[in-house]
Amino acid sequence: MEITGRIVKDASVFKVKENREVVNFSIAVNDSYKPKGSTETKKIVTYIDCSYWLSAGLAQWLRKGTLVQLFGRIGLNVYIGNDARAHGSLTFHTSDIKILVFAQAENPKAVPAPKQQKESDDPDDLPF
Repeated sequence: MEITGRIVKDASVFKVKENREVVNFSIAVNDSYKPKGSTETKKIVTYIDCSYWLSAGLAQWLRKGTLVQLFGRIGLNVYIGNDARAHGSLTFHTSDIKILVFAQAENPKAVPAPKQQKESDDPDDLPF
C-alpha cells in the first residue's frame, strides 16, 4: 500500500526490548470531494500514525512539514481499556520512505547585515 502526506510533528525514536528502535511519526493526508448536487468542494484531512523499524537514523530527516511517500501495510491495535470497553487504533507500518519535499527551516539562520557606519565630518572619528 502507498500513501503520501506531510509530517505533522518531528519524528521520535523509542527504544523497545532487545535493543530495537522504532521511529514513530504522524502524517496528514489531504483530500477533497464535491458532494452530489453541490458546487462547493469539501476538503478533509486524515491523520495517520506511522511506524518505521528499519533504521532509527532516518528520524533526523522526518521533520514537521516534510512531504513523504510511504510504502507499507496497515496494522490494527485492539485493546480493552480501563472502562472495560474495546478500543482500537490504526498504524501504518512503513517499510519504505521516500522524501518528496524537505521541510523548510522554521528559523533559518539569517546572515546579519553589516553595521552601517555613521558618516562623520570629523576625520578623527574614522574606524581605522
